[in-house]
Amino acid sequence: MAAYLIGHITIKDPQKWEAYRDRVPATLAPWQAELVFRGRTFAVLGGEHAHTDTVVIRFPDPASLRRWFESPAYQALIPLREQAADVTLIGYDA
Repeated sequence: MAAYLIGHITIKDPQKWEAYRDRVPATLAPWQAELVFRGRTFAVLGGEHAHTDTVVIRFPDPASLRRWFESPAYQALIPLREQAADVTLIGYDA
């Protein structure tokens, strides 16, 4: 069963965000994860949504998603992520 990570993002520091984004792919590779979608909000058509950007990453299964998030390689990026943007990360199984 595949798992998807959806990140809702509001960028605070574009330079730091670019540095973070450039480093994330190397952390995904060991978990066979792939970037599905990255984009900016152009309209909220119902309800409320505070973030400007979204990313979707597919993992082979929920355990892989969890292990990626808990991996030392990704954990080392969290301080940079927190300086760069306000991010909400949500895992889904499909």
